Amino acid sequence: MKRIYLDHSATTPLDKKVLAEMMPYFKNNFGNASSLHHFGQEAMKGIDWAREQLSHFFNCQPKEIVFTSGASEADNLAIRGIIRYCNLKFSDKKFHIITSAFEHPAVLEVCQALERENLAEVTYVKPKTNGLIAVEDIKKAIKENTILVSIMYVNNEIGTIQPIAEIGEMIQQLNSSRDKNNIIFFHTDAVQASLYCPMDVNKLKVDLASISAHKIYGPKGVGALYVREKTPLKAIMFGGHQENGVRPGTYNTAGIVGLGAAVELINNGTRAKENKKIKILRDKLIAGLTKKIKNTLINGDLKHRVEANANISFLNAEGESILLMLDMAGIAVSTGSACASGSLEPSHVLLSLGRKHEECHAAIRFTLGKDNTLAEINQVIKVLPPIIERLRKMSPMK
Repeated sequence: MKRIYLDHSATTPLDKKVLAEMMPYFKNNFGNASSLHHFGQEAMKGIDWAREQLSHFFNCQPKEIVFTSGASEADNLAIRGIIRYCNLKFSDKKFHIITSAFEHPAVLEVCQALERENLAEVTYVKPKTNGLIAVEDIKKAIKENTILVSIMYVNNEIGTIQPIAEIGEMIQQLNSSRDKNNIIFFHTDAVQASLYCPMDVNKLKVDLASISAHKIYGPKGVGALYVREKTPLKAIMFGGHQENGVRPGTYNTAGIVGLGAAVELINNGTRAKENKKIKILRDKLIAGLTKKIKNTLINGDLKHRVEANANISFLNAEGESILLMLDMAGIAVSTGSACASGSLEPSHVLLSLGRKHEECHAAIRFTLGKDNTLAEINQVIKVLPPIIERLRKMSPMK
């Protein structure tokens, strides 16, 4: 049985070109990049090359790139790093963070931890029912002690694209009238946006941005945080002086080169053509499933959405059962964020849109990739309707 993979928002397969770039750093260029001898410097050349690729990607200076173990660490560093700086400088003041109610757990749980530790107060702005954050709602939430706004670029479950540049513009205007010791910094978790959306940090007007390699056909276990020059970020881990003292630890050289190689493919424009194909297949999937299966809900705005994502609630059918039956049929999908898999709680993302618990539990996330084919999409459209029919006959909610 040929298996069909439609869970690219959880992770993408490693691109062959990316693997080829990584291989020398598993073999000949194995040195510790912090070492001054030949072996170390050969490894550092790979890291410098990757840093250059990311500087083109973000349209920033190479020194503004901090390599991490992934986007979760990058999010933690961005949020805790800003708050730690502020708390050290202004120990008598409690600072305010604004984020959204449907962020990835790597942002939400950091903010919740800061609240429990009494290190910050947090406002969680709700999206509209279409899965979009309103700039005006962010503006209304800003207080005198607001120090950080963190809004994800693309939602990981429903794929909606947030107005990051507009939020950045609003914050920039507010900062022009605030004291220099009281400006607001702007962070975005751009993990799901990297393949599909403009990433020029100057146009987005962000101070910090997190990305992850394994969401863009790179390796797992490596990511990066863009940090605009003069953004006051304090380290949250200790034990080394790598990355200008902001992020300690021996360099994951092969992984960093893999991230650079994955970004290089985006820089070279190879993904744009693939994304057009992905959108055609995604639209066919939605049209085919909603035509053949009645009582469905599309979760999130279809216009302001990345090309790969389709999140659909199949009413009166349980999402985890759908996932398992599709898997037995050789089709891999998700019921939501991979980081939340195993949880029996309804999706916090869908709840934030106003969906009922039963509508949340009926949701399936399909996320396509560059190697998916029309034949695979047709197979899903063929296989899924009888699965839903069978589950609905068994459902006590019918």
